[in-house]
Formats: sequence, structure tokens, C-alpha cells
Amino acid sequence: MTVYVDDAVNLWRGRRWAHLMADTLDELHDFAAKLGIPRHAFQDKTSGAHYDVPADLREQALRLGAMPVSRHHDREQLKAVIRIAKAQGRGEHP
Repeated sequence: MTVYVDDAVNLWRGRRWAHLMADTLDELHDFAAKLGIPRHAFQDKTSGAHYDVPADLREQALRLGAMPVSRHHDREQLKAVIRIAKAQGRGEHP
């Protein structure tokens, strides 16, 4: 099982943000807790189950073992990760 973090490209409130996703929701929640992200920050949407993380926290996620996925270099892998996150957001178990 793996936790993934994409590029911090989304600009919001003056900061760059990334998405933390995982192969399983349990793994996602556990990893987010290690980063100090509260459970109420979980985004359980049909657009994809994830946590938003600011760029500096993305770096910490990488140090803790999250796999980087790039919108520019890992498109097929990122599509697969997003497909899993969307299924999780719909309550499905991919």
C-alpha cells in the first residue's frame, strides 16, 4: 500500500497546495495524522478522497515516505491514483 502526494500547484489563500491520496482510506487517514492534519480536513468527495496539504507540509510528507506523483512527469500513474481516490470518494473499494 502506498501514500501519494501530487505537485503543489493549486494556489489558494496565497499558498500552493498539493493533494495527499492513498491506496486505502485507512492508510490515508493514518498518514495524515502523522502530518498533524486533523480528520475534519478530509475531503471525501466524488472528485477524489484526499487531504489538501500546503507545499511545506508536502515536503514533510515526502520525508515520511509519501510517493511523489507529478502532473507533468507521471501522468498515467497520477490518473490511476486519482481513479482510486474517486472510487473511495464514492464509497467504493477499488
